Amino acid sequence: MNDGTVIGVIGAGAMGRGIAQIMATGGYRVVLVDTNEAALETARQAIAATLDKAIARNLMTPEDKTAVLARITPELTLESLASADLVIEAIVEQLEVKAGLFARLEAICRSDTLFCTNTSSLSVTKIAAGLLHKSRLVGMHFFNPPHIMKLVEVIETPETPEAVITRVMQLARKIGKQPIRAKDRPGFVVNRCARPYYGEALCILEEGNFTAAQIDTALHSAGYRLGPFELIDLVGADINYAATLSVWEALERHPRYQPFDRLKQQVDAGKFGQKSGEGFTLPKASVTELSPEAAASIVARIEATLINEAHFVEAESTASRADIDQALLLGLNFPRGPFAMATGDKRSATIALLEKLHHSAPDHLKERYTIAPNLTGSHHD
Repeated sequence: MNDGTVIGVIGAGAMGRGIAQIMATGGYRVVLVDTNEAALETARQAIAATLDKAIARNLMTPEDKTAVLARITPELTLESLASADLVIEAIVEQLEVKAGLFARLEAICRSDTLFCTNTSSLSVTKIAAGLLHKSRLVGMHFFNPPHIMKLVEVIETPETPEAVITRVMQLARKIGKQPIRAKDRPGFVVNRCARPYYGEALCILEEGNFTAAQIDTALHSAGYRLGPFELIDLVGADINYAATLSVWEALERHPRYQPFDRLKQQVDAGKFGQKSGEGFTLPKASVTELSPEAAASIVARIEATLINEAHFVEAESTASRADIDQALLLGLNFPRGPFAMATGDKRSATIALLEKLHHSAPDHLKERYTIAPNLTGSHHD
């Protein structure tokens, strides 16, 4: 089924076990490492339960399940990764911990073993900084849950050779994923381009004319499966706030990434969303009727900021237009990507709306609506 490649996965939490499962389903031998024996057993049971669901939906046979589980070897020590060809870490999101882990692995693994970090927001360059061979580390960012979400962001540092990117992209495709490549910039593609989806919705909410439920309803009417506040409640207001702060700090506190008070208030009040039972959209409340004009104005505003941010990301050479569109379709279930939106009349309407918002915004927020140079420039599709 594959070339005998052995994949190491470190961390048996939700992400680690999900990555182990898809690698084993793809035919690879997997060594799943965690220092906690109970976590390894929980992971085995969770993988088995997920495979049972696949059997119930006729997506695999009981024999397939047995084979997948047989390809996963649980281990308690990093030394068990000495023969791995590629190692993916899915441990705690802390720079020093990840960097320390790879420094230890460098002393254990072969010199040609590839290292991948599943970080969603930390600098891959900084994680690799202490390695003797920095070129062996690349970002391989899976989305939760890994067995369902198709997208993988492959993150290159200035040290990453093309051959390494090619190898990781090929691996992602072999396990049924759709990889996009991006440079190591804050938030990569999805977490960076998604900021306005939440940020502008929070900005509208703070202005006081619409409720969170009304803003979500407006986005539903435009084909978005989940509104911004439903997404915050799903992921957790605390997680969303932490991601917002990290991108804001990494991008020198630019007003485009301004963390809004309403989000911090939710976190301070413990209203995290689904995990606490209370959030922006929970418990469910009836939605006051929205006029089509009001809904259209909310959508236009959020889409204008999404389109603008995507153009900034492209202007910085973080990723290509095609990859940015693909990332937001697959990573956020958006009905269309920002460049697919920004054609013809929509492009000129977006520019006009951003100019209007810039003019009417309070001074400390005016720069939120600074227009990306390549949105107004001559770069047309």
